Amino acid sequence: MPTFSKIPLRENPVTENPGNSRNPLRDNPGISRKFPENRNRRINFSEINEIALRAFPELLAKWLPDGSVRNGEWVALNPTRNDRTPGSFMINIRSGKWADFATGDSGGDVVSLVAYLSRCSQSEAARQLAGYLGVGHA
Repeated sequence: MPTFSKIPLRENPVTENPGNSRNPLRDNPGISRKFPENRNRRINFSEINEIALRAFPELLAKWLPDGSVRNGEWVALNPTRNDRTPGSFMINIRSGKWADFATGDSGGDVVSLVAYLSRCSQSEAARQLAGYLGVGHA
């Protein structure tokens, strides 16, 4: 089974290049670095999903390189478990809906897929995905 590390999304802007900015969160070790500056901004999940779907086949090829397209679905090994044969983990390329029929895990969009694969909250997944895609609304 291929190993799966975190989805290659951009680093958190708060922890990136510590000490090389005028950002007090980066430069002051006494201040918590847990949350990015834009944490309180409203996340536009629809826009993030819409933009991600435009590049979805390319993103899937990066995130799940062992997969292939079958009847409009990306079929791959599930990196969150010891999956040996492709077929139960499927992602619809047009809608972003996904499911692992072996475990019952499923989701309705790209953000939920990123959250599942990264094992993080949907809001954190949306922020990561937005940063990776260059979307300014997260």
